[in-house]
Amino acid sequence: MSDNTLASDFFDAAISLLQQVRDAAAEDIAAAGTLLARTVEDGGRVFAFGAGHSSLPAQDVVYRAGGLAVMNLLPVPGAVGVDVRPATLGSALERVDGLASAVLDTGPAREGDLLFVISLSGRNALPVEMASHARTLGIKVVGVTSVAYAHETTSRHSSGTFLKDHCDIVLDSRIPVGDAELSTDGVPAPFGPASTVVTSALMQAVVATAAGELVSRGIEPPLLRSGNVDGGLAWNDTVMERYADRIFYH
Repeated sequence: MSDNTLASDFFDAAISLLQQVRDAAAEDIAAAGTLLARTVEDGGRVFAFGAGHSSLPAQDVVYRAGGLAVMNLLPVPGAVGVDVRPATLGSALERVDGLASAVLDTGPAREGDLLFVISLSGRNALPVEMASHARTLGIKVVGVTSVAYAHETTSRHSSGTFLKDHCDIVLDSRIPVGDAELSTDGVPAPFGPASTVVTSALMQAVVATAAGELVSRGIEPPLLRSGNVDGGLAWNDTVMERYADRIFYH
């Protein structure tokens, strides 16, 4: 099998998953977009959290061209990204009880805000506790996860629950357990993970829905423009000044 064939197979697999999610999650995407728009309209703040590679779709909607200026990354030191050493530290922190509660109790999120919790498996203590504790604080939660894990694996949280059990809305990425779309002779492990592609698309679909919903309510969406086009930086300065009380990365 040629490398080009494998490349094509990966695109086909990713496109198939995107089409499945587009159709199966349409109502949930609409609900999440409406909730996001309502939070913006009501003056709430919006946060996104993910650990390890699940942080990539969270980062994808924060401070970027075409994105909502009021979307903030909720960081957990050592757990966001693979820039720590050893890289396995982030995975270990995902299994620590109490960490999410400490982050939320000392962070800027408050009652009336909205939190997106992104976790492919949704089985580890950090995302489960992040969602459950956020709701006790009066924060709405949208979970982005693969529900298949709740059927095919066991929870690593003391409650025995998964992320999906603690959300106001669940966006199912439909990623198969193991997150690898390809296999071939001579390669002993499956490869070609598509979770970042699909989950990022889900997040962008929600933001797009929210932008349209805000317009329908007579509200100009607080969108950022590219800093690499003429006038973009000035535009962004104006938006960020207008919404300064809801932006925590500036």
